[in-house]
Amino acid sequence: MVISSLLDTDLYKLTMQACILKHFKDADVEYLLHNRSNAVLSLEAIEWVKNEIKSWSNLRLTDDELAFLKQHLPFLCDEYFEFAKNLRINPEKEVEITVENPESEKPELKVTVRGKWQNVMWYEVPLLAVISEAYFKFVENDWNMEGQYERAKQKAEELIANDCPFSEFGSRRRRSHETHEVIIKAIIDGAKGSPLFVGTSNVAMAKKFNLKPIGTVAHELVMGIAAYTDDYINANQRTMELWIDTVGPEHAGVALTDTFGTGLFLRDFKPPFSDIYTGVRHDSGDPEEFTKIIAQHYKKLGYKPFSKKLVYSDSLTVKKCLRFKKYAIDNELVPSFGIGTFFTNDFYHTSRPEVKSAPLNIVMKLDTVNGQHVVKLSDNKGKHTGDEAEIERCKRIVDYVYSSEPIDEANRWTSF
Repeated sequence: MVISSLLDTDLYKLTMQACILKHFKDADVEYLLHNRSNAVLSLEAIEWVKNEIKSWSNLRLTDDELAFLKQHLPFLCDEYFEFAKNLRINPEKEVEITVENPESEKPELKVTVRGKWQNVMWYEVPLLAVISEAYFKFVENDWNMEGQYERAKQKAEELIANDCPFSEFGSRRRRSHETHEVIIKAIIDGAKGSPLFVGTSNVAMAKKFNLKPIGTVAHELVMGIAAYTDDYINANQRTMELWIDTVGPEHAGVALTDTFGTGLFLRDFKPPFSDIYTGVRHDSGDPEEFTKIIAQHYKKLGYKPFSKKLVYSDSLTVKKCLRFKKYAIDNELVPSFGIGTFFTNDFYHTSRPEVKSAPLNIVMKLDTVNGQHVVKLSDNKGKHTGDEAEIERCKRIVDYVYSSEPIDEANRWTSF
């Protein structure tokens, strides 16, 4: 059993869950798996995934885990903690797994999750994690753990030596649960207690290793609110209002700008929202151009230099962190970094050590809310997700212009 705790997920899934419970508990949703890579799972791997998912029906939040949540999320309401305490996921009813072309050389895994939004949103991160683990257990197994600890420790040491504040964001595309634990231990040892290692997004790992659980907001919340209200133009503002109402102004954290393009977001990102949020997160598009746009926006609003944070989180490496840090400082912003796959799925083939054993590029995205299609545009054309007709409708409504040319999503991590 790979997933042995309801906390083996990212923090923002829980805080968004609190927001949804408070404001959208009547919403019926569907999530779909999207495979952006060319890799496929074998039938044996798919059967292993099915058995793993079945075991989740036994998961319950323990008293110790509930106490951990209350300790780190004291700003959430009592109703949420009561909900979390009593949450019983039902994968037999809520998760549908099918295989297209099962007799072919490339059987295609299809995963759909259905149910009340607050009940089924938990599945996203664990599903992605076990699908990744299955692929590297049964299909691509020309790799081993040799050197993983040492490389991760060296990465952490280099980040610390260069004054780069960072968090570990690698839950969803980790090679395995074992890998994740080894990497966390290595980062802790490499950081040597430095506050520049801020924490991890994985709540179970934070609890086990006495780290701070870290989380921002995902596209999911903005996407879902837009579909629920059938209003793309005002979705960013509505999301910020409801988020602040849920967590309180002092815990709003950093805002995510690119759900329907950063240009639309900045239209609404002014006081009081720009005052309340400590900064913004970059997750798509050209990072240098994005940095300049954000800096100019804050300058136009009259903020002092280095009073706002910019968190970079798009397919980072140490080299990218060093380069992006310069972008931020040159533009009088405070840089921080959320590093995921580069920590938890950075492997080479055993038989050919010079060749990368590439991670899967898979995502689990909200597809409908109350029957209304959900889409994400982002600042990169290659990261659009959702119904194609609805994507085109959304682009027309928001007058969308992407700021970065499409990248090869199938080979995103072949050359860290």
